[in-house]
Amino acid sequence: MAQHPTHPGGASRVRRRALLGTIGLMVLVALAGLTAYLTRDGRSTSETPATPSSSPTAASPPASPPEPRTPRTRPRDLPVPPKTRDPIAFGKAAAAALWSYDTRAYSQTELREALHGWLTVETKYADPASVDKVVPSPVLWKEMAANGQFATAKVHEGHFPHAFTQALQDDPGVITQAYVYAVTVSGRQSIAWKGSPAGGAESRSTTLAVQCRPDHPCALVGVMPSVAP
Repeated sequence: MAQHPTHPGGASRVRRRALLGTIGLMVLVALAGLTAYLTRDGRSTSETPATPSSSPTAASPPASPPEPRTPRTRPRDLPVPPKTRDPIAFGKAAAAALWSYDTRAYSQTELREALHGWLTVETKYADPASVDKVVPSPVLWKEMAANGQFATAKVHEGHFPHAFTQALQDDPGVITQAYVYAVTVSGRQSIAWKGSPAGGAESRSTTLAVQCRPDHPCALVGVMPSVAP
């Protein structure tokens, strides 16, 4: 009878170690949003073919160049991803881009396309739908554009959420599969419109999934549905 507890103890210890690894991985995966992204393979691939439409320039050399350039005369107003390998620095820049817009300078489609340019090229991880949710809908954009509405963002800080750092401490090697980091950013969004330059401001916070492979600059994976502290 005294022998009985030793068996379950040894088995439970092995099971506990395995469980800890699994829990660490699950926390990491949940925070980085990979569970959602990995199941969206079919959806993300269907989003990618949207870009090649701009490539056939050879067919009409004289007429083609002026037309595509007309809507893109203000590319400097659109957000451009920074070339950094620091996930927190990238997360802060991405949050500022997601909280900013200018209906006077570009269209809703142009802003969406620009933000999609922040996404990782690894389509099995990229979640463009989560980015689109942050951009005002075409109908709302039209209304805001009629008022000349624009928003600017000020980022206060960015950090790795507690559960994410804990998962990394428990199993540092778990990050090396996808190199996806969870980054929580807080800041302030200021909104103004025609006739009201002061507008209003509100505090904002978001958790982003950011991919930073050692040999590439960081890229956005997606926006988490809830904020991780």
